[in-house]
Amino acid sequence: MPPVRRITSRNARFQQWQALLGNRNKRQRAGEFLVQGVRPISLAVRYGWPVHALIFDAQRKLSRWAEELLDTVRTEHIAMAPDMLADLGEKNEAVPEVVAVVGMPADDLDRITVPDDFLGVLFDRPTSPGNIGSIIRSADAFGAHGMIVAGHAADIYDSKSVRASTGSLFALPAVRIPSPREATDWVAAQRDKGRPIVLVGTDEHGDCDVFDFDFTQPSLLLIGQETSGLSSAWRELCDYTVSIPMTGAASSLNAANAATAVLYEASRQRIAAARRAG
Repeated sequence: MPPVRRITSRNARFQQWQALLGNRNKRQRAGEFLVQGVRPISLAVRYGWPVHALIFDAQRKLSRWAEELLDTVRTEHIAMAPDMLADLGEKNEAVPEVVAVVGMPADDLDRITVPDDFLGVLFDRPTSPGNIGSIIRSADAFGAHGMIVAGHAADIYDSKSVRASTGSLFALPAVRIPSPREATDWVAAQRDKGRPIVLVGTDEHGDCDVFDFDFTQPSLLLIGQETSGLSSAWRELCDYTVSIPMTGAASSLNAANAATAVLYEASRQRIAAARRAG
């Protein structure tokens, strides 16, 4: 195991790590963010994300998982007092065993693999980082190949998003883009390569119910901002819109719930088609 450095005061380096939790600009400048939890850290390592440091409780007997992590991951190891580690883990009661400092990948749409049966999600100007993480988790669960977060939006690497993804952030490419142009240029390039991706928006008054749309074709699902839905620019770019039939008093679903419902239907159709073909 590499040498262990001890940090016993809230020095400049500790403050820099603490700032990564709530300051997007500092995360971006540093090119790193904090990750807590056994599953997220394990997946970050499994999928080859750069781990810049592992911070652990200096006063606690480590679990077998933590010992193996520290033995395996060749990076800087930091022993820290539990009250300071609790601040980095954003825990009021239980102190996390390990917090990882992880490097951010580039926001490059080429990180997203585009097979013939491509399924992706684009989230337009989300305001809730928790919703971003929840949709990444659902997209990963239902076989999507990538996630795009467009426009002035909450951050993929906000700690609330990272926690809500429960580690799926490290398995599913998620890319930030500033405007529709980057996505439309990317889709056009994929179409030129023979992958006819269709843009499918979710809307209360869609062209058809989600069950009646053919999601076995390569599709990019567009999810609107939590309060105002899809922007007019994205609505105009949609090839189709779909709605989720609902009963009861609710007129709409939370953005993450709506995305999950449509992703499940896309997955169901694709599984059924594969079974028929087999």
